[in-house]
Amino acid sequence: MQIQKPIIGFSCGDINGIGPEVIIKCLMDARITELCTPVVFASNKVINYYKKTIQDCNLNYQSVKEWEKINPKMVNVFQCWEEDIEITPGELNNTGGKYGIISLNAATLALKEQKIHGLVTAPIHKKNVQSDTFPYTGHTPFLKKYFQAQDVLMFMISENMRTGLLTEHIPVSEIAAHLKKESILSKLKLMHQSLIKDFGIDKPRIAMLGVNPHAGDEGIIGREEQEIITPALKEARQNNIMAYGPYSADAFFARGQYENFDGVLAIYHDQGLIPFKSLAIGEGVNYTAGLPAVRTSPDHGTAFDIAGKDKADESSLRAAMFAAIDIYHQRVGYIDARKNQIRKMSKSFLARAVDEKLAEE
Repeated sequence: MQIQKPIIGFSCGDINGIGPEVIIKCLMDARITELCTPVVFASNKVINYYKKTIQDCNLNYQSVKEWEKINPKMVNVFQCWEEDIEITPGELNNTGGKYGIISLNAATLALKEQKIHGLVTAPIHKKNVQSDTFPYTGHTPFLKKYFQAQDVLMFMISENMRTGLLTEHIPVSEIAAHLKKESILSKLKLMHQSLIKDFGIDKPRIAMLGVNPHAGDEGIIGREEQEIITPALKEARQNNIMAYGPYSADAFFARGQYENFDGVLAIYHDQGLIPFKSLAIGEGVNYTAGLPAVRTSPDHGTAFDIAGKDKADESSLRAAMFAAIDIYHQRVGYIDARKNQIRKMSKSFLARAVDEKLAEE
């Protein structure tokens, strides 16, 4: 069976950040078009501007305005706007945020309409994208609302570990209010399903961290572990989700216990991301589990301090692209396997029904 080459879209992120630069550097390798058809949602001016800032840049692309003209053997730049805009690398201003969101909206629409098979989002800055039309703290809540998903999981993945977050970009003072049995069960279910469907792990093992130091020390330093987390883990196991814990976060990572699990659910942002960024082998990728479509992103921000200086490292964005390709193929394989399983069950059921009918006669 011939494997379909996926179309992978790239939103350009804040046009004054490092997003356009790392996309260009990633797609300069002509071999990329053997693995996917890249489509960058931006404008010719943005791409050409940053091409001139990169030494020995050899990116070749075609500009398109209609999907029918996408070339599967080339990098395609889908024109999201025609107007002439000022590009000011390193500046946090309204222009950078506005056109980053225009790119994101165009790319997300294409993803929803299945014109692309996966989306890699370059970084935006939370401060200059906030508006009445984009009241979100980042890509993940935006995508959840856009696809009307019941819940999503911010899932950081690398070669040696996968870390999901119960809560994302919220103040530390609000963490305890979000620590509920129902939300824990929802995230554990999402992680369990993603590990099976997106990563091909038949019986995934999941570890969950505690929220208090030493996981509460049996209630001495807090009772959330005893009253909320442990009952949630027990119910998860009753629903065939192999989830264990709660573990004391410091010892869990210091002793390498994460190596015994396929996924780790952390309670809050820094609890999960500090060890992930310290211990992950290879480049980390942010994956949004729970969506009907594939979305990944690099694990860095806009990096205004080096924007336009040819200093940005494209490794994380490249890893995000490869992850989107791999997850797409994994999902296709999972769906095909499930279809074959259903066909076999249907045939078996039909054969049994026929045998029973013949026996009656």
